[in-house]
Amino acid sequence: MKISLWSFLAITLFASACTSTRPITQGSAAKQDYIAQHLLNDSSLQNAQVGVAVYDPAAGKHLYSYQAEKYFTPASNTKLLSCYAAMKYLGDSIVGLNYFENDTAIFLSPTGDPTLLHPDYKLQPVISFLQQAKKNLYINPPKWKTTAWGEGWSWDDYADDYMVERSALPVYGNVVEWVQENNDTTGSSNPDFVPSPSIYSNPEVNWKVRFTEDTSRRFRVGRELNANTFFITQGLERKASRYVPFVTNGVQSALELLPEVIGKEITETSPATRRRFDRAGGIQLLGLNSILSQPLDSLLIPMMHRSDNFFAEQCLQMVSYELFKEFNEQKVIDTMLKTVLSDLPQSPAWRDGSGLSRMNLFTPQDFVVLLQKMEKEYGLDRLKKILATGGTGTLKNYYLSDSGYIFAKTGTLRGVVALSGFLITEKGKTLIFSILVNNHNGSPVAIRRKVEGFLQEIRRKN
Repeated sequence: MKISLWSFLAITLFASACTSTRPITQGSAAKQDYIAQHLLNDSSLQNAQVGVAVYDPAAGKHLYSYQAEKYFTPASNTKLLSCYAAMKYLGDSIVGLNYFENDTAIFLSPTGDPTLLHPDYKLQPVISFLQQAKKNLYINPPKWKTTAWGEGWSWDDYADDYMVERSALPVYGNVVEWVQENNDTTGSSNPDFVPSPSIYSNPEVNWKVRFTEDTSRRFRVGRELNANTFFITQGLERKASRYVPFVTNGVQSALELLPEVIGKEITETSPATRRRFDRAGGIQLLGLNSILSQPLDSLLIPMMHRSDNFFAEQCLQMVSYELFKEFNEQKVIDTMLKTVLSDLPQSPAWRDGSGLSRMNLFTPQDFVVLLQKMEKEYGLDRLKKILATGGTGTLKNYYLSDSGYIFAKTGTLRGVVALSGFLITEKGKTLIFSILVNNHNGSPVAIRRKVEGFLQEIRRKN
């Protein structure tokens, strides 16, 4: 049967309209007044910028909408996009390592897996493989096309554990834990008392340590900007620990730490070997084998529940390796925005995986469409496990009476409070919402409580 061009276009447009997840903006003056009464008029929000989108997917309309098409810095709500990217491209399990083997050697290709030797994961298939290997181990320097820190990050937070470096071969979460144990505190009330604590690191490292003095007499650990030189101040605490990111130096720091665990060295391939592999089209074309490390959701759940910046950043790096065999989060972002996220209502500025960058700009409508897309493709039951609910994760102290009825991702930066997710009403409706607050100068807790009350009222009314 022949179909005319106009008939074909009509059918295509109709099918597109039926499958689109783009919500229809709708709001009345009465509903605008309701938002003002229950949210905007609060003193903590009067001088802030606020965007609200509450969408009923069954009815195909917004129940409440206020500046939902405006751009906001979303903070860690950005992790929703990293989560979607991982679910879309990484399959059910993480590829922890790729390798090619010949008669005398094993050539390793790292994938960006952040669970390698991470203390949250007791089972370590990659480590077991490396320990059992009977041949010489070589690693091909990865095609690292990005930077250790993301675009728009606050560089002076480099020694804080929430701003860990990204890398192709992470180990121990790319942090070192410094521990002080001090059993002699008998003279702590004497201002001249100097304790002699035991100080050690997990993992054990041979990097430079310099001891400093501090009048606070608290255990502190700092680090040089571009080197693994640590500054430690002894404290009076009986036991204390600090997690400090280390400089990854590409894969070099990982190669320094791995031999202690696997019992053998891993050598970087020579330039001649790399040229040979490049001429052959890359090691990935020579018959790569893969080692699966962890179920994907065992990474996504802590990433979303505790808002783990490192896990979120590495998700984009793993997706980049999976799609392009190189590490370049911006290439992933550009590709997704042109394909699977091309139907976002407003074209966002998306810069990193974690939301640490203040250069990220999204609208509440964007997050509503993204969440609707995630629900359609992966089901609400799976998302309920991945997202925090009342009394858990970053919602530990909120929505305690609504636990099991709200599933959402928080976001916090200085002057930013964000919350996007799903709300199950008392009548059994599933609503999708996004509330973004920027440029406030008040208490984040007070704003979160006001948002909590607003959503609880919506849950009762609908």
